[in-house]
Amino acid sequence: MSLNPPGTDPSVPVTDLITKRPNVYGFGGLDRSAHIREREGWLDELLERPDTVLVPVWRSRSLVAPGDAPRAGMLSVAEHRGLMRFANMSAFLGEYDGVAHVAIDLSPLEETDILNILAAHGVFQDLRQIGPLLNRFEGSLLAYARGLMWWQQRHRFCGVCGSPTENRKGGHQLTCTNADCRAPHFPRTDPAVIMLVHDGERCLLGRQKVWPEGMYSTLAGFVEPGETLEEAVAREVWEESGIHVRDVRYHSSQPWPFPSSLMLGFHAEAKSFDIVRNDDELGDAQFFTLDQLADFEALGKFLPRRDSIARRLIQDWVETVRPDLLDAVDKVPSAYPVRPS
Repeated sequence: MSLNPPGTDPSVPVTDLITKRPNVYGFGGLDRSAHIREREGWLDELLERPDTVLVPVWRSRSLVAPGDAPRAGMLSVAEHRGLMRFANMSAFLGEYDGVAHVAIDLSPLEETDILNILAAHGVFQDLRQIGPLLNRFEGSLLAYARGLMWWQQRHRFCGVCGSPTENRKGGHQLTCTNADCRAPHFPRTDPAVIMLVHDGERCLLGRQKVWPEGMYSTLAGFVEPGETLEEAVAREVWEESGIHVRDVRYHSSQPWPFPSSLMLGFHAEAKSFDIVRNDDELGDAQFFTLDQLADFEALGKFLPRRDSIARRLIQDWVETVRPDLLDAVDKVPSAYPVRPS
């Protein structure tokens, strides 16, 4: 049974929204059915319906079904109703093809127990290891479930008075149980800008000290209060590299539940070229030519992971400036290889 009123069609083709290739973890086609969340007790009803699909999360890891190609491990209530006694958190994600999908957090279970209970249905993995291998729906669904469960786990107590919170609005609101407080708490998403700075022929990449040796990526940082996105781009680039920029242009966005960010991608043009690291965050920052990017592997260097918008910013810039080098840049490995198990 569909959760939507008769005659409605919530789906919007991704091609109606963007002209670029969609980033990983976004545009999955799920109808979030936000109007349903307002019904008290609706989540409990869904968890009694045999056709409801459970999307389990365990200690921020996602269930991946066994098989040659990675697939999201999703379970039906009809066959796994007993799992709910182990879950300490849950949230209505939305519906797909008329079927409700609910995230459940099984983190209270010990590893040996979770392996015994769900051994036939797959293993729990870091989503980033398999994200690029999943189809768009499953990748975005697992990211959504991970983000909501992470938020719920860290807001079990009220930030105003310290009392326990309780699940409301299908898991999209936690309310303080203290009658004198009753403060509502909502899922947190932290906006972060991420930008490829270039001068037309070279691009600016940096590396954090904690990253694997040789790994470089675009610069990035969180947006501060009272700041536009363009100002955040300019400030972060200057703080991390001493480079001043102009012509800041929006590229695309990406949900990034690792743990709770929204990445806002930009391209920007460098108008100064002397690199001075003004904070201690980066271990190195350099301008790289297009030919150097194409030879990154031979130079002992790595590009960002394939699920990241950072990689897309680099690839799309190369495609615009030197499309003949795109294949070579695309083949440059990441320091964190994608692996299904």
